[in-house]
Amino acid sequence: MSSNPSRRHPASPTRQGLPSTSATASLRQLLDSLSKEQRSNQELLVSLGFALRSFTNLNRFLELVPVVAARLVGVEGALLVPFHADGRLWNEQLQILTTARSEPVLQALNKHEPGRSSGFGSDDALVLGMDRLVQRQLGSAGVFATSLVARGRQRGRLYVFNPSGSLIWTDVHRRHVQLVADLAGVAIENDLMLQEARLHERVDRQLSIGAEIQAQLLPDHCPVIEGVELAARCRPAFQVGGDYYDFIPTRPELIGRRRERGRWALVMGDVMGKGVPAGLLMTMLRGMLRAEVLSGLPPDRILHDLNQLALEDLSQSHRFVTLFYSDFDPRTRRLRFANAAHNPPLIWRSQQRSVSRLDAPGLLIGLQPEAEYGVGSTVLEPGDVLLYYTDGVTEAPGITGDRFDEDRLIRSLESACRSGTGSQGILDQLFRRLDRFVGPDRQLEDDASMVVLKVREEVMLPSVPRTSA
Repeated sequence: MSSNPSRRHPASPTRQGLPSTSATASLRQLLDSLSKEQRSNQELLVSLGFALRSFTNLNRFLELVPVVAARLVGVEGALLVPFHADGRLWNEQLQILTTARSEPVLQALNKHEPGRSSGFGSDDALVLGMDRLVQRQLGSAGVFATSLVARGRQRGRLYVFNPSGSLIWTDVHRRHVQLVADLAGVAIENDLMLQEARLHERVDRQLSIGAEIQAQLLPDHCPVIEGVELAARCRPAFQVGGDYYDFIPTRPELIGRRRERGRWALVMGDVMGKGVPAGLLMTMLRGMLRAEVLSGLPPDRILHDLNQLALEDLSQSHRFVTLFYSDFDPRTRRLRFANAAHNPPLIWRSQQRSVSRLDAPGLLIGLQPEAEYGVGSTVLEPGDVLLYYTDGVTEAPGITGDRFDEDRLIRSLESACRSGTGSQGILDQLFRRLDRFVGPDRQLEDDASMVVLKVREEVMLPSVPRTSA
């Protein structure tokens, strides 16, 4: 063995601590590949966001979701299972990236009995059962599942899977898939809100039409009746209301001055409830009553017959009607009246300068067959004021929570009558007093209607002294 020590060769300065040329090229290729993948993923997400803004067809957008999700993760399979608004499986909108196992998965979901029940999507145990069903249908494929959530509600599930084996999964993949699921949830929520807005638009149009029809059924102006002034107003709580007032000539064939001097029916009623159902019943009741008035019967008989006619329709709707019916003869100034449990009108006596109530016994219209009604009568004197109203006036809540009530209405009527104004002025004062009590910009809870009848003051001519012959 040689005793000479082995000779060391000095290291080349170009190789020490630096990668080889081939390693540098490989690193650059890897960075370029990652950069291209990142740009591709960004373009996919941007495209999906653009589709969300642009598509008005939800089905077209949902078709893209599994395609984008699969490409972001680099797998062959993806499945989107959206839910209806009530949580049921939305089978018509199942979207799957086509693979050899697509058809069995879709068939299994379409036959999944729990998915047909309302609230399925909000039950975590049932959703987990669907996850297991999907996994069974996909066999050994690696599966990742996440929820579509919008406004705190689960709107579906998104699955990505690799039919050929397990998933190569990273946190970036998870975030990408969740972002796609969130966009899909927003798309479904937007579509639901759009459908709801369209439904509200249709309902609003129908309500507007109903309100126009009802406004045409209520008198658009008060008739001319000899010796009295009339003023009326209905303020519905909704577009369509259940309050009803009417002025009906008992002999409609008369015209001109003969009609003004003829007998008139003055009616105030209220269908229990508000909105469209009450408005429809009010319309029905109006037609029946107008036909009854032509019979010329006294008020108690008219209410009796009206109750018999309307009983079946009202009982089926589980609603009742209060109605005050009166007829007025201008020649004698006599008012006859009957009451079906309505708020008794208030009468201001000009001579006594006090307010009292007009009432007669009687049951609600539609409560029971063969109901009997009492009848009353009174003579109105010059200056007397009669106020018909519905309970939406006296039951109106104020800012403090108190009701307007009858006592407050009586005091308001006394004040308005003492002012010496006409029927329209009295009506305006009463509504102003009601509005102040309820408070500015506050909606009435119930329909509020008032009719004011004032007997004109007799003109007293000054006496002329006699001259002696």
